[in-house]
Amino acid sequence: MNSTFLLGAAEGVQWGDFLFILILFVILMLLIKKFAWGPVSDMMEKRASKIASDLDSAEDARQKAEELAQKREAALKDSHVEASKIIDRAKKNGEQQKANIVDSATLEVKTMKENAKKDIQQERQEALDSVKNDVAELSIEIASKIIQKELNANDQKALVDSYIEGLGKQNGTR
Repeated sequence: MNSTFLLGAAEGVQWGDFLFILILFVILMLLIKKFAWGPVSDMMEKRASKIASDLDSAEDARQKAEELAQKREAALKDSHVEASKIIDRAKKNGEQQKANIVDSATLEVKTMKENAKKDIQQERQEALDSVKNDVAELSIEIASKIIQKELNANDQKALVDSYIEGLGKQNGTR
């Protein structure tokens, strides 16, 4: 009897307990699904979407930072190029101004030389004309004095001395 009683008691308790535990498990699962699983799933989805959006935002920020760095680098290169162009233009303008100043000075010196040559030529011509006039006057004076009297050596010397003295007085007044 003992073995049947134990077998029957063990079978009755097991099926009853099993059925009771199964019903409780199903009810518990429905309650968990209704009250816990939905909010936990929603919370997990929200967290996953927040993490995804944070990753997207971080990637966007990184791309924007890279673009900004590239723009700054390009702007820096452009500013270096522009600075080089400005320096080149300034050098060219300086060289051109230097050439203009040198050309102007050369032209001015050439003009001054030509004017000086003209002035020297004119003064020389005036001096030659003056000497010609003086020689002509001297010749006429000498001829007239020779005609007026016959000269001896002393008279001739006195005549030349008086002429030189007269010539000196004429040049002193001019």
